[in-house]
Amino acid sequence: MMARTNILRILTVLYLCTLAVLCFANFNNVQQEQHTLWGIPLDKIVHFLMFMPFPALAFWSLTMKRLSLPKTFLAFAVIFAVGCLIAWGTEYVQGLLPYRQMDTEDFRADRIGLACGTLIAFVVLAFSRNKANA
Repeated sequence: MMARTNILRILTVLYLCTLAVLCFANFNNVQQEQHTLWGIPLDKIVHFLMFMPFPALAFWSLTMKRLSLPKTFLAFAVIFAVGCLIAWGTEYVQGLLPYRQMDTEDFRADRIGLACGTLIAFVVLAFSRNKANA
């Protein structure tokens, strides 16, 4: 159990490092075309996908014991809030960088990704507990 938790912690740190690179790197030399998927700008889909894994990674890398369902819900609520702070912080810092800009729509996509990731992880955990208890 401890080895799995350590692996998840390492994955979470690597994920956060990758997130920082993607949010703060200078991509001005990369040709950027405005593409959409089902009418949604690809940039927003990327932001959604970047933040969606955070709740599951954070929960499973920080939890070492089984929590009751209400405490699990509370843990996911806190993790969602922390994810929102990270998302807002990345946008804020981007606004300070000369080669990036702050975009509230990116922050919205980040929060939607966090919300979906939180919901999926919570439901998976709740159903896995119900199976284990059956």
